[in-house]
Amino acid sequence: MQFKPLLAAFVVLFLVSCSKHFDKDFWKDLDKKENKEDPGSFREISSIDIGGEGAAEISAYDPKTKKLFVVNNENVNKIDVISLEDPSSLSIISSIDLTKYSGAVNSLDVDNGMLAAALESGDKQASGKVVIFNTSDYAEIKIIPVGSLPDMITFSPDGKYILTANEGEPDSDYKNDPIGTVSIISVKNNFSVVNLDFSSFSSRSKELQKKGLRVFGPNANFAQDMEPEYITVSDDSRTAWVTLQENNAIAKIDLISKTISDIFPLGFKDYSIAGNAIDPSDQDKKIEFRTVPVFGMYQPDAIAVLQKFGIPYLFTVNEGDVREYDGFEEAERVASITLDPSVFPNAVDLQTAGKLGRLNITTTLGDENKDGKYEALYSFGARSFSVWNGNTGKLLFDSENKLEKAINAAGFYPDGRSDDKGIEPEGIDIGEVGGQSIAFVGLERSDAVAVYNVSNPTSPKLLQILSTGDAPEGILFISTKNSPIKKSLLVVSSEGDGVVKVYSPAN
Repeated sequence: MQFKPLLAAFVVLFLVSCSKHFDKDFWKDLDKKENKEDPGSFREISSIDIGGEGAAEISAYDPKTKKLFVVNNENVNKIDVISLEDPSSLSIISSIDLTKYSGAVNSLDVDNGMLAAALESGDKQASGKVVIFNTSDYAEIKIIPVGSLPDMITFSPDGKYILTANEGEPDSDYKNDPIGTVSIISVKNNFSVVNLDFSSFSSRSKELQKKGLRVFGPNANFAQDMEPEYITVSDDSRTAWVTLQENNAIAKIDLISKTISDIFPLGFKDYSIAGNAIDPSDQDKKIEFRTVPVFGMYQPDAIAVLQKFGIPYLFTVNEGDVREYDGFEEAERVASITLDPSVFPNAVDLQTAGKLGRLNITTTLGDENKDGKYEALYSFGARSFSVWNGNTGKLLFDSENKLEKAINAAGFYPDGRSDDKGIEPEGIDIGEVGGQSIAFVGLERSDAVAVYNVSNPTSPKLLQILSTGDAPEGILFISTKNSPIKKSLLVVSSEGDGVVKVYSPAN
C-alpha cells in the first residue's frame, strides 16, 4: 500500500520535469513552425519622401508608441516622427526641432520609451552631445556631453548603456585632430559617462600595423588617428565591438570594466585571386570582373553581431573610406603614380584608363622604401561583406565578388563607381524571419538591399535583392514581436533622396 503513493509522487515529479523541458523546447519549435514568413519574399509595402538629399539618413523605431524617428538634416536640423501604426500608409505626425542644440544629428536609437540622439558640435572638432527625449511627448530628458563627432549611437540590449562612436575627425587643414573615442553612458546612474580612447595601444602601434592596422594621419598620435565609426553590442550586454573604418580595424570593448580590451587589424583582400576579381575601371565601356594586382582594405562601416554556437559572429559591410582634406589627401589614381618596374614590368599598359589607370588607391601604403615607386597597390574598401570571430578577430567568411556579381546580374551595378569603391556596402541589420537568421545588407551606390540567410554564419545564402531609394544609409529590421502588425518589417532610409521605404514578407 505504501508503494502506490511513492509511485504517484515519482510520476508527478517526472511529469513536472518533462513539462519544463517540453515547454522550453516544444513551444519554441511550435512558435517557429507557426511563424511561416518566407524570408525571401520581402516586397515594398509603402514609402514616404521627407525631403531631398540628407533628409533621411538614420531611422529608429519605438514599439511602445509605434513611431518611427528619422534624422532629417536637409535644411533644418530636426528629427521627423512618422506614424508606423499602419506601415502600408506612412505619414509625418510631428518633428523634433534640434536647432537650439546647434550642430547636426548623426544617429538615433530607441529603448524603453527613450529616444537617444547623437549630435556633433557646430565646431566638429569640439565635444559632441547626446540628447535624450521622451518618445511620447518629445520632452527633453537629459543632455550628455560626449567625444568629438559622435557618428553612431546605440543602446545595449539590456538598456543599461548608451554607446556612441565619436569619430574625432580633423579640421580641413589637418591642424586640429581630436582624439577618437567611445562614450559609455550608464542610463540608470543618472546618465553618467565614461569616455574611452586608444592611447593605451600606442606602444603596440608597429605590431598592429604589420597586421593591417592603418596609422597615417600627418602629425597625429595613435589616439588621434583612431576614428571609431559604428558599434554593435553582444546579447548579454557585456561586450561591444566598434569599427575603426579609416584604420581598417575592429576594436573590442569590455562593458563591465569599461575598457578597450583589443584591436583586431583586418588585413587586406587580394584582388589577384579569381574569386575576388573586380571591375576596376569606369571607362572601359563594360562591366568586367577580372583579377588585378591590387589589395583592398576592408575598412568596414556598419557592424552587427550574431551569436550562435557560443561564438559572437561579427558581420561587417566593407564600404571603404578616404581621408580627403585641404591639408592632407591620401588618394591618387594609379595613372598618376610611379610603379616599380621590377614589380610591374607592364606598368605602361596597367596604367591605361581601361586597365588600372582610373582606380583610386592610397598613397600611404605600397611604397615601403619611400623611393617614390610603388611596389604594391591598396584600394579603398573590399566591395563585400565579411564575417569575423568576435573573440579573435579571425576572418571566417567574405562574400568575395559574389555580391557584386549578383548585383550586376540584377541590373543594379554602378559602373560609374568601378574606379572607386564599387557597390559600397554600408549598412547592415540582422534579425529572425520565419525561424531563420536573416541579414539585410545595404548597398549605397547600387540603391539596393541584399537579403541573406545567415543561419549558418560562415556560409550566408543570398535570398533576394530589393530596390531602394537613392543611397540607402539606414537599415532597420523590426521583428514580429515589436511590429505594429505582428509581421516582420524592414525600414530603409536613403540619404540621397530623403525617401523612407518599408518592406514586409509577402508570405
